[in-house]
Amino acid sequence: MQIRIATSADAAPISALIQNLSGPFFLSSDRAGAEPFLDSINEQAILNYVTSNNFSYLIAEDAGVLAGVVAIRDNKHLFHLFVASAYQGTGLGRRLWEVVRSAAIAKGNAGDFTVNSSLNAIAVYSKFGFSPTSEVRQMHGISFQPMALSGGA
Repeated sequence: MQIRIATSADAAPISALIQNLSGPFFLSSDRAGAEPFLDSINEQAILNYVTSNNFSYLIAEDAGVLAGVVAIRDNKHLFHLFVASAYQGTGLGRRLWEVVRSAAIAKGNAGDFTVNSSLNAIAVYSKFGFSPTSEVRQMHGISFQPMALSGGA
């Protein structure tokens, strides 16, 4: 397994991975009202993030296959953390989190992070030390739990 900085050539596979795993996020099965969210994970949006100075994107590859992706925005907000179904439960999510967390701290973050967790990932983020900061929110056709990690707990 190799973890490396994402490039513009990775935008399409990253987008496909996120879209493939986003089913549990939607408030309705027809994805009504979720167009802003869907637009935020299309290939062009991912390309814009990957090439932006305020995002740090890393991918995990296993023999050339995209196994996972992690992204930090503004060196403090865990923007994306997705692990392909075949690699879930292997510790890859934690490994990606630890790599991007360490890089953010090396760039001056004191250990304070936020994340908008999908409802099915709350337990994972709780294991990383994140705690809910408000009630579950619904916006743009999806539900999410705002969470924070203070001081690198």
